[in-house]
Amino acid sequence: MNRLLWVVCLYFLCVIVWSSQVNGEDHFMLLAGPLTEKDHRTSSSDENVFDCSHPIPAASKQYFKYLQTKGVTHFKVPLSWAKLLPTGLTSKPQQDVARCYQTLLKNLQEEGLQPLVILHGSTVPGSFRFRYGGWESQQLLDMFQQYAEFALREFGHLANSWVTFSDLDEILREGPAVDGHSLLQNILQLNKNIHEFYHQNFPYEGRRLSFGLNAKHLDQLSNLKAFTNMDFLSVNLEYNCASSKSFAQELRSLQTSAGNLPILLYKMPVRDCIPSEHQLLGDLLQVLWRNSLNIMGCDMKNVLDGLDMHDSPVSRTEFRKSYENIFQKFGDQASDDDLFLTKGFLPGFQWATSSESFKVEGGWLEGGKGETIWDQFGHEGQAFANHTADLACDSYNKVDIDVYLLQSLGVNTYQFSISWARIFPSGHKDSLKEEGALYYDNLIDALIESGIQPVVTLYHWDLPQALQDDGGWTNPSIVTAYMDYAAFCFHRYGNRVKSWNTFSSPWVVSHAGYGTGVHAPGIKDYVTASYQVTHNIVKSHAEAWHVYNDNYRKTQGGKVGIALNSDWAEPADVDKPEDKEAAERYLQFMLGWFAHPIFIDGDYPEVLKTQIEKKRNECPSSAPAVLPTFTDEEKARIKGTSDFFGLNHYTSRLVSNSVGGCTPGPEGVGDFQAKVDPSWPATASDWIYSMPTGLRSLLNYIKTKYLAVNNVPIYITGNGMPTDDIFNDTSRIEYMGGYISEALKAIELDKVDVQRFTAQSLMDGFEGNKGYSERFGLHHVNFVDSYRPRTPKQSAYFFAQIIEQNGFVSRKQDHFEGVKISPPRRSTPLPPSEVPSASKVVWEKFTPQKKFDRQMYHYGNFSQDFLWGVSSSAYQIEGGWNADGKGPSVWDTFTQKPGSGIPADADGNEACDSYNRLDEDLYMLQALKVKTYRFSLSWSRIFPNGRRESLNQKGVDYYNRLINGLLARKITPMVTIYHWDLPQALQDIGGWQNVEMINIFNDYCDFCFATFGDRVKFWMTMNDPQGLAWLGYGTGQIPPNIKEPGTAPYQVAHNLIKAHATAYHTYDNKYRASQGGMVSIALNAEWVEPKDINVPRDLVAADRAMQFNLGWFAHPIFKNGDYPEAMKAQVLVKSELQGLSQSRLPSFTEEEKNSIKGTADMFCVNHYTTRIVTHITGLLSPHSYQNDWDFTEEQESDSPATAIKNQRAVSWGLRRVLNWIMEEYGDPEIYITDNGGATTAKTTWDDIDRVFFYKTYINEALKAYELDGVMLKGYTATSLMDSFEWLNGYTVGYGFYHVDFTDPNKPRTPKLSAHFYFQLMKDNGFPITEDEKMLYGEFPQGFLWSSATAAYQIEGGWRADGKSLSIWDKFAHTPLKIFNSDNGDIACDSYNKIDEDIAILKQLGVNHYRFSISWTRVLPDGTTNHINEVGFRYYDRLVNALLAANIQPHITLYHWDLPQALQNVGGWENDTIVQRFRDYADVMFSHLGDRVKLWVTINEPYNVAMIGHGYGVAAPGISFRPGTLPYIVAHNLIKAHAEAWHLYNDKYRGRQNGKVSITINSDWSEPRNPYKQEDIDAARRIMQFYIGWFAHPIFNGDYSEMMKTIIRERSLAAGLTKSRLPEFTPEEIKRIKGTHDYFGFNHYTTVLAFPVDYGNLQHYDADRGAGTYVDRTWLDSGSAWLKVTPFGLRRILNFIKEEYGNPTIIITENGVSERGPTDLKDSHRSYYYEKYINQVLKAYRLDNVDVRGYTAWSLMDNLEWATGFSERFGLFYVNRSDPNVPRVAKESVSFFSTIINCNGFPDPASGPHDCLKPKPEATSAPENDNSVNFLGLRLSPEEAETGLNTTFALLLVAATGAICLSIGCFFTKRRSK
Repeated sequence: MNRLLWVVCLYFLCVIVWSSQVNGEDHFMLLAGPLTEKDHRTSSSDENVFDCSHPIPAASKQYFKYLQTKGVTHFKVPLSWAKLLPTGLTSKPQQDVARCYQTLLKNLQEEGLQPLVILHGSTVPGSFRFRYGGWESQQLLDMFQQYAEFALREFGHLANSWVTFSDLDEILREGPAVDGHSLLQNILQLNKNIHEFYHQNFPYEGRRLSFGLNAKHLDQLSNLKAFTNMDFLSVNLEYNCASSKSFAQELRSLQTSAGNLPILLYKMPVRDCIPSEHQLLGDLLQVLWRNSLNIMGCDMKNVLDGLDMHDSPVSRTEFRKSYENIFQKFGDQASDDDLFLTKGFLPGFQWATSSESFKVEGGWLEGGKGETIWDQFGHEGQAFANHTADLACDSYNKVDIDVYLLQSLGVNTYQFSISWARIFPSGHKDSLKEEGALYYDNLIDALIESGIQPVVTLYHWDLPQALQDDGGWTNPSIVTAYMDYAAFCFHRYGNRVKSWNTFSSPWVVSHAGYGTGVHAPGIKDYVTASYQVTHNIVKSHAEAWHVYNDNYRKTQGGKVGIALNSDWAEPADVDKPEDKEAAERYLQFMLGWFAHPIFIDGDYPEVLKTQIEKKRNECPSSAPAVLPTFTDEEKARIKGTSDFFGLNHYTSRLVSNSVGGCTPGPEGVGDFQAKVDPSWPATASDWIYSMPTGLRSLLNYIKTKYLAVNNVPIYITGNGMPTDDIFNDTSRIEYMGGYISEALKAIELDKVDVQRFTAQSLMDGFEGNKGYSERFGLHHVNFVDSYRPRTPKQSAYFFAQIIEQNGFVSRKQDHFEGVKISPPRRSTPLPPSEVPSASKVVWEKFTPQKKFDRQMYHYGNFSQDFLWGVSSSAYQIEGGWNADGKGPSVWDTFTQKPGSGIPADADGNEACDSYNRLDEDLYMLQALKVKTYRFSLSWSRIFPNGRRESLNQKGVDYYNRLINGLLARKITPMVTIYHWDLPQALQDIGGWQNVEMINIFNDYCDFCFATFGDRVKFWMTMNDPQGLAWLGYGTGQIPPNIKEPGTAPYQVAHNLIKAHATAYHTYDNKYRASQGGMVSIALNAEWVEPKDINVPRDLVAADRAMQFNLGWFAHPIFKNGDYPEAMKAQVLVKSELQGLSQSRLPSFTEEEKNSIKGTADMFCVNHYTTRIVTHITGLLSPHSYQNDWDFTEEQESDSPATAIKNQRAVSWGLRRVLNWIMEEYGDPEIYITDNGGATTAKTTWDDIDRVFFYKTYINEALKAYELDGVMLKGYTATSLMDSFEWLNGYTVGYGFYHVDFTDPNKPRTPKLSAHFYFQLMKDNGFPITEDEKMLYGEFPQGFLWSSATAAYQIEGGWRADGKSLSIWDKFAHTPLKIFNSDNGDIACDSYNKIDEDIAILKQLGVNHYRFSISWTRVLPDGTTNHINEVGFRYYDRLVNALLAANIQPHITLYHWDLPQALQNVGGWENDTIVQRFRDYADVMFSHLGDRVKLWVTINEPYNVAMIGHGYGVAAPGISFRPGTLPYIVAHNLIKAHAEAWHLYNDKYRGRQNGKVSITINSDWSEPRNPYKQEDIDAARRIMQFYIGWFAHPIFNGDYSEMMKTIIRERSLAAGLTKSRLPEFTPEEIKRIKGTHDYFGFNHYTTVLAFPVDYGNLQHYDADRGAGTYVDRTWLDSGSAWLKVTPFGLRRILNFIKEEYGNPTIIITENGVSERGPTDLKDSHRSYYYEKYINQVLKAYRLDNVDVRGYTAWSLMDNLEWATGFSERFGLFYVNRSDPNVPRVAKESVSFFSTIINCNGFPDPASGPHDCLKPKPEATSAPENDNSVNFLGLRLSPEEAETGLNTTFALLLVAATGAICLSIGCFFTKRRSK
């Protein structure tokens, strides 16, 4: 009470001073404030100052009114820099906060109080310090000045009094002197700048601005005044009643030092005053009243704090700090608060981040994974908004992507958990799924390969549901199951994993899973289940530890521990012993429950046991807890079973004693209550509040409590918080900074052995019952997008910086070094090029290439010192167009004007904001692991007006930071000095048309060499000068938009070349010796192809095009210092024809030529596309560079388009242009400095087309390097990130990172192409894949080698001998159905050429021949009513001839040519067809079955159903019911096949002993994006709707569940009453299943699948829900649908093996087509057969696929259905221009027959194999059948002639004999007579 009387007295005396107009002033300031609030969320200072992060307290206006009634005149309003500008950028203020402060200032004025606004206190906000550094950082000072100017503009009209810094002294204590200028001088200069800005913008009387100073530094005041400006002196001065005289003396000294400056006692704490010292108080008033003092006001805070404010309607507690209770040891840590700013962690400290399997993996059914309790929990709708973890982050498919994120962060450790159910689906070891185990193998290997140590958690909450069904963790048997699981993991992964957590946060399992039931498995039993679960978990942990200890520790050398979660518990009232005891109970019920048994004595803590026993006694009828007991043996086995103490810690609690009664649960049983201090900053989680000091306290508690005896290290295994912010998560940064600093304090000050810190978590994930509503990730995951893209948040950048620095202090690095670049060969000047140039050999070499040869992919590697890089340019990414003194460039001027023509009037004002986001750019580059980064300097950022006198140091500082940041990451900077963005001031004097630019540019380059050259070793003077000269000064499309096409481009180019050469010599003469760098120029070089290589003038035009484009600059620089002869001659002639006296092309003097030639140390080339060139005669008017060409350009139409018009992706042009440079410019060292493919802005991260672009282009570069000997030294991809793409604005993107330009944070997300490029660089090219490697070996003896045909395609004889019409006869004779109006009327005339066909089969060497029967040839009306015996005789003769040639017939009953008579009654839609087909099969089996042992019932039923009855592009051509008819047709096809099979099985098999099956065709399907589950699912749907449509019923029974479910659900969704897919009856299913003797399989190609949503369209394609794509690197064929993809055959054979029970497989078709002119040298077909058949061999020998035969399609060229004869698959060419249609062998015949002869591929390492010897009787064409019938025998003419001669001779002999005999008889008779 006495103290209160004193302060009241002081208060009223001060009021008297004020009211008496001290010193004549009527504006004496009595200060109160600042406003505080109990819900404050940021500061830990003495007061919780209101910072507008929440609404203004409702009672504040009453408080202001109260203050005014007490005489207060002014009120302190400290602004929050961090809240107003969370990013630090004035362009992105937090508008809600700004409005809040405006309202607060207005409220004060309304209540009669004037604001005293304080811009800032002293300490740098954590989020800014982490980004910009401390007050010693010039960048931070600049940021503060921008903030101050922003605040003055926003609030200057609402306040007349301002303080820049409330406590200058604190600032001075924060940092040392920097760069020769004291920190104090920098701060004073900053204050001066702000003071000048203030008075310039608010030049009104009564406006005042100053800064705060502690009175003890008065001796410096005179010095301070000399360096800065102030309107008054704001002083912090303490009044002590015990020494008031000294206070008066201090005031007098202060006034003396201040001179005439008014003094504000900004802070005046009052000490040691008691009521008896009223006289001393009077002395204070006397001091204030002295006329010699100029006191303008004093602080009333202490006075007001002492007043009894009960008369105020506002409670004082609402405005004062509420949190004051922490343990005594850590009760005052103020002196440690800044420790984290000056200390680092020990070397080798483990920086980690984490994830948990069920939160991130997805793939919930992949690889046979079993269901987990969280799967069921989500599927039952128990998670937030019915979220499930089915897909989660899709990490199961994204190992590479997740490891890429980890590399970005720079962590050395990654903690993840294994999904028990993924390895053991049932939870038991007998259910092992190898695919699941392999996933973790891949993850672990990828981590180790990236230098990241894996930390594996065996169990993180996701119990297999099968175990839960048996009681889960309440069942003691789970201990054994867990032990088996742990043993498997140790055995499988322990050779690589050296740190194991048995469990993570097991308390959550016991508490939330089995206690409260809010987590899976959702059991609410805190009486028994929760405690039993803990009991079994502790025992499981111990057993796992012993398994490792006994079996693996010695060989693996790892550590096994447990990660326990715990809050820190503070007593709610430190003065209450009962609260301290309650806090201890809280810790024991959470942490001690597990830690005490493991780390102390093997048993639960006494506190826990005592408390539970107490409750048992208090509640005999309903005990709230039943605690199991450990046996002595168990205790001994549990004790000490941890090699480290893992700690998951997130928050703290204030704990008070309570009476829990008989309520189950920790608080009820433990007799405590927990709450949080409302002043602790909240998070997006309702249970996590930020209280970093709790971590230090908890670490000390653990050290003392649990590690006193067994002092194992502590690993912080989890720490983090969720935020609502998507990217700009500053609250997480503050949280992390606080907690990491407390860990550092525990290490440094308390000697706690903390060895790891784990930030939770790597990315947002499925957060249990909260679903995806809480986000803990350092990376944002877009759960709306099926690709699940990951984007770094600001906290990721912060954490990466912490890791890089190993703490909070920037490492000083004096020496920066990038990749070593070997000095180039200095080229000698070359003679001028001829016309056309000798380099035309490039066209002569490459243009005649076959497409097959051109496309052939090359496997190999670049040199080890190859420089992989990525690029950007200043205007495209930097933004900050007018920041920090930057001058305008021509592009700034151009884009600021409306109507620029750029889409949406876009500009580069912000672009990617790289000027303010340097750390984010470096983060991306670190992730990519490029060796080089090409960027350009903004000329106007360094020299705002283009000249040295305007030097802008801030611009220089930016590039210094960039260069140093690159080199610190071992990335070599490749610097372009000028990339199109000329300072506008220079354009104003004519720009590059002004010859003065040569010296101006040289001076700029000189400065750059001098400033950056100690670190930059790779320079390009300028980029694409050709584009600038023509587009900027010719067409005027780009700035400076000058349209003088006939002269300006030449004039500008002339100056550019001379400017480059001058700069080169400057470097050469001044810097090369000391810096050792290289200088060149980056030239654009598009390739051109002559339209017709055989037209000489087209070839000359192509050469001229190269000279006009690339040679324009390259010829002078790399050859003789002058323009190419072709160009000079061309422009001269044009000029003469135009009547000019001289050429419009300027000429160089001899001196200039000598100066220009050789001014490049390497050849830097930008390349994007190829064009086709044709000679023309160009116009003479208007005068134009383009008209001078005399050639025209067109697109290479066969290549894919890109998002840039006229920039097709013609990859093969890169190889040719590199060869041209090699030939033309003397084999220089070449660096590709720009190459990339654009995609549209809507293509965000799944940019598969860009992946294909790089695959093809870089492969062409590799060919040039390895095959052609081009000295290619590096490759730079365009570009690092999406950016401002010149005239296209933001509508297209080239980046590896997607930038969201609509988000002020400009978040950068890696695209698919980034991961591809990273892997490509890692591989240093394209090493040969396992798929491409040849396997040598043989197929089994008796392997079936065959070739195939089909009746309609080869037979002809379409109306011969009683054959009737088939549906293909009708279809082919219907106009516009068949290409070129071809038909099968004659086809290959095989009906009449059995002998010829047998001959080529024998030549081929096959042992089988597959052919089909023409149904209408044997049964003209399709029924057995009439059998055409003549038709049968044809097949009899064919079969007999085959057998005679030792070739086994393989007959297909139906190969698409249905009798038209049957089609007329519905065909395959009419289910009577089943019986008709059975009858037909019966006839064939009975007629031919005695000789034919292999039958195919139906060929490719998919094509019959879908192509013929869905798309309608094959007979019968029906397409109007694609949602129903194909399914009906397929249904009947399957039943028809089954009936035919049963017929054979029942009637013929016994006596004929043949085999019957069906031939099913299918492509193999791969996901378009292999990292995307949605694409993987699409690929599976394609397989089930393709091969599975028919194979599943026949081999497994019924359609697949996938197919049935999808079609049913889509049918019902469209309003149908049942599925469009017909159903088999149970009897039909049984009859169909198993109707096969082998799997007949046709395969040609592979597709890439992706999902397509067709809405409710009722169509087969919509049911399948997938589109298909092809990889551009796959070789083409003559068929658009057929790409050469050998790997797919092996994969689909394995699919058949796994899906259909490993059946015997006969490949019944496989082959490739060609189009165009006939070429018997079909190397592509030989390649196809070699690669595909080798994949079959791999499937057989390596994968144990039971493949028994291979059939080549086709024996001969034939009618290829709707494409007629245009596509040719044959091994034999059929010359249809010859009436005899002869068969001629192609080269592939010899190749294929060799494979057959060798029965595979003999190993060349074993020497030449006999099978490789050519057959001597091989012919190039079949011989005609010239045999003759002689005496009933078929003989050759020669044989017949011999027979005839012999017969004639015999006749002569006989005749002679007869004559002789007659004569003899005659004479004999005569004698007798």
